[in-house]
Amino acid sequence: MRDDPAVMPLRDRRVPVGGVELQVVEEGPADGPPVILLHGFPESRLAWRRQTGPLAAAGLRVVVPDQRGYGRSGKPGRIGDYTLDILAGDVVGLADALGIGRFAVVGHDWGAILAWHLAERFPDRIERAAVLNGPHLATVRRHMLGHPSQGLKSWYVGFFQLPWLPEKLLRARGFAGMRRLMEKTARPGTFTAEDWALYRDAWEQPGAATAMLNWYRALRRRSPSPAPEPIGVPMRVIWGDRDAALDPGLAEAGASLCGRCEVFHIPEATHWVQHEEPERVNRLLIDFLTRPPA
Repeated sequence: MRDDPAVMPLRDRRVPVGGVELQVVEEGPADGPPVILLHGFPESRLAWRRQTGPLAAAGLRVVVPDQRGYGRSGKPGRIGDYTLDILAGDVVGLADALGIGRFAVVGHDWGAILAWHLAERFPDRIERAAVLNGPHLATVRRHMLGHPSQGLKSWYVGFFQLPWLPEKLLRARGFAGMRRLMEKTARPGTFTAEDWALYRDAWEQPGAATAMLNWYRALRRRSPSPAPEPIGVPMRVIWGDRDAALDPGLAEAGASLCGRCEVFHIPEATHWVQHEEPERVNRLLIDFLTRPPA
């Protein structure tokens, strides 16, 4: 066990997956139940710096990639390289490359969207899935029809579709725009000066700004899909209710698509729930991830 669970150590390596190389860190016993942690925008594996140690100390084999387009991982240049099916293929391919069969997945923000998708499409591989402040995409349009305020909150998704301008604004003055985006939507003091230095290093990697935005731009390439089948994989939703971009009701909207799902609201937390309430989030994750199969 590490003395400081907020510090990432590590077994750090590059793993070829799906035509890209993913930078991946691992911690915990090699024979522990495997769990893959998936970050969102505009983070990197740093998103889980307060979770990795405690989950590993609980006996889990923790795998944390910089996802495609982020941090030190590969950054393909085409928007079509960031569709949800390709991103899900990265996660399953990473498990294959590491000799992992069935595994749990935990996602935040875009990582949560991907976790919903994995649970729905790969029930033979996903043991269980936890999502933090990220909707199931099939619920968003219907939710916006009943809650117009969500449409206003989602303005940035349309803005990110524009070419070059979003990158220019986010990169301006040493990525001050990216930092401001996170600071404005988090509780004061959530991120430290050391955090910002690490985030900026990830954002400054060649091609990173465009690659991160291409996750949003690839949404236009989603084919309309039929109503999803009920998700049979055990799910746990953890939601910071003061999220500036996502209504709390999206947690229940996603849960309505599941056969087995528990929802936990943290009223005082924002979108950055695992940063702001790490002890509570870690307890909820460890309880869920170490629970014997039903």
